[in-house]
Amino acid sequence: MTLSLNKYFKLLIIVILFCAQFAEAQLTDLARLEYSYIPSKSSEDQYTRLRLSLNYPIETKEDCYFIVGAEYNRIILNLNDRYPFDTSLLNSITIIDLNFAYTFKTSEKWRLGFKFSPRIASSLTTKITGDDFFLNGGAFAINDRTKDESSKRPYRLIMGLTFNASTGLPFPLPFVSYYRRPNEKWAFSVGVPKSNIKRFFDAKNTVQAFVGLDGYFAHLQEPSLVNGRQVDNISLSVIVGGLGYEYLFTKHLVAYAYTGYTFRLNNVLRDGDRNEVFKLNDLNSFYLRTGIKFKI
Repeated sequence: MTLSLNKYFKLLIIVILFCAQFAEAQLTDLARLEYSYIPSKSSEDQYTRLRLSLNYPIETKEDCYFIVGAEYNRIILNLNDRYPFDTSLLNSITIIDLNFAYTFKTSEKWRLGFKFSPRIASSLTTKITGDDFFLNGGAFAINDRTKDESSKRPYRLIMGLTFNASTGLPFPLPFVSYYRRPNEKWAFSVGVPKSNIKRFFDAKNTVQAFVGLDGYFAHLQEPSLVNGRQVDNISLSVIVGGLGYEYLFTKHLVAYAYTGYTFRLNNVLRDGDRNEVFKLNDLNSFYLRTGIKFKI
């Protein structure tokens, strides 16, 4: 059956959002505390997310690490507009990830990494069931020469295959990310979840222009009827662009803030087959994400 262009675009967004969620976990963060906020233009609705992540690397032998981690997301949906259904069951969404990864060097330049991440993504209004669980995973090849003093233009290339049950796609998805620092003042990154251009003013202050992705997919434990159709899931997809600032307190402790505007915002209630039932909001708006992280 031939898909329409609109369905192709929605499928692409789901694929990219999965890569976005997975790629975030590939960063060198050991701990992160973050706050995100999207008010709705011409509406009383608001979207707020609180995020906490912790990762602990265990060296099994030289240049080989087993990484254990977890991430907690609390998503608060302040739906204050009038809707043709009861919004009390949509007040908040909880997403909990457990992360298990193993990485090792295969040569002087290349490293392999494997990851398995069971997830709970749900409204958590009743007892947890199998519908609240999702499985993420992936395999990556990493060529990191960012600290190679013999290289005139340090870079990092990540290539891999990823899998996520929440996308509804029964096959692995490709992932590619490329980072390069041409000189001491400039760097750029191309890929998902974010592409950016950075300007380093000194050892502590960095400014960047970026285009990035955000969003989630979760199960609603208490289904409701909307326009005669049952709602079982909720999803949010956001494409945002803007400016970001980072301040290094130390080499490893970083405060950051990103602000911009959403180019595409799609907050949707879906049925058990993940088909769109009701669109909560698609009005573009201001975007803010700020936090502090401890990195390697």
